[in-house]
Amino acid sequence: MDTPDEPDFTPVPSASTGHDGWTPERQVRFIELLEQSGVVAFSARGVGKSAVSAYKLRAREGAESFAAAWDRAIAIGHDRAFDAAYDRAINGVTTPRYYRGKLVGTRHRYDYRLALAALTPRDPPRPPRRGR
Repeated sequence: MDTPDEPDFTPVPSASTGHDGWTPERQVRFIELLEQSGVVAFSARGVGKSAVSAYKLRAREGAESFAAAWDRAIAIGHDRAFDAAYDRAINGVTTPRYYRGKLVGTRHRYDYRLALAALTPRDPPRPPRRGR
């Protein structure tokens, strides 16, 4: 996103003018958080709202631009999570090892389950449906 003053979508018009509703500023921040995490519930909590209310906002009339920004943000968030998981799977993770409160070394481990998950296609093809 460019700036908080200039969202790349049209905020959903709101019937209420209260400060606790889905204000344009809150919608922009929600999309920003969604780009970072890819998780609707986390992003909604980050702006003081529930995931249910976010989905209701998305379903409102006039929310087409917001829904498109939401979809883009989810894709960006998933790509970030995939990149982090892939890096961790391939390069491993080094963790400190302590004994009686003192650092005695490190341990480098690879997560093979994470590597397999990272290598699995995101949208696996579905088998064709058979008629009844």
